[in-house]
Amino acid sequence: MQRKAIGVIDSGVGGLTVARELMRQLPNEQLIYLGDTKRCPYGPRTREEVIEFTWQMVNHLLRKDIKLLVVACNTATAFTLEELQEELEIPVIGVIQPGARAAIKVSQNKRIGVIGTEGTISSQAYTKALHGIDKSIVVKGLACPAFVPMVEDGILEGGLAEETVKNSLHPLKANNGIDTLILGCTHYPLIRHLIQKEMGEKIQVICSGEETAREVSLILAYQKLTFNGDDKPQHEFYTTGDLEKFEKVANIWFEEPIEYLKPVIID
Repeated sequence: MQRKAIGVIDSGVGGLTVARELMRQLPNEQLIYLGDTKRCPYGPRTREEVIEFTWQMVNHLLRKDIKLLVVACNTATAFTLEELQEELEIPVIGVIQPGARAAIKVSQNKRIGVIGTEGTISSQAYTKALHGIDKSIVVKGLACPAFVPMVEDGILEGGLAEETVKNSLHPLKANNGIDTLILGCTHYPLIRHLIQKEMGEKIQVICSGEETAREVSLILAYQKLTFNGDDKPQHEFYTTGDLEKFEKVANIWFEEPIEYLKPVIID
C-alpha cells in the first residue's frame, strides 16, 4: 500500500503549484497528476458541470490504484470535497481548509482577502472555512476570471500580465484594510510575484500548496501509508488538452523538464 501513488487533480496547470510542494516535502512519494486543461477554466462553469468533470478525473485516477487524492482545484474543492470524502475509501484532501488555516496564522488585523475564480468566490467556501475557525474575521472576496486563462496560456511575465493583474486587483486595493491575501486558486501562485508587487510588500500573500502538502504528510504518517524506500519516484503527468502549453508551464514551474507527460481522454 505504501508504494502506491498520490493522485492530484486540477482543472489545468494550476495544481502543479501543489504538486511541486508535495514533491519537495515528500520526495519519496510518486505523484500521478491529471490536469483537465481542455475544459479549463472551471470557475465560470455550473456546479453540476464541475461535479461531473471532477468525478471523471477522480475515476480515471482510481483506476491507477492511488492511495490518497489531492483535489488541487479550489472550485472543485468547494463543490465536491465533502462528497468525495464520503464516497471514496481513500483519504481525500482539498486546498481550501489548509489555505484558510495558513492565513489565520499570519493575519494580525483579522481582515483577510481572497481572490479566486467566480465559482470559488460565489461558493463562499473560504468565508465558511475562515469563520469556522474564527467568526470575527472580516473576509473580502474578489473573483479574478482573467488570471486562469492567462496562466494556462503561459503568460506569466511582461506587460500584458502586469496590466491584467493591476486591473483585476484594483477593486481589492481600494480601502480594503486587509493585511493578508489568500490565493484561492492554485493557478495564481504562478503569478504570485506580480500579485505581491501590485498589492505591496506589507500584504502577506498565502499559497495553499505548502499547507496542503503538510496535511498530506500528516495523514500518510497517521495511516501508515508513507513510503520510505530508496527508489526514485517516477512521476506521471496527464493532460486532457494541449501538451505543448502544459509542458511549457510545467517546465517553468519545476525549473526542469518533466519526464513523463501524456495526453488523456476522460469521460
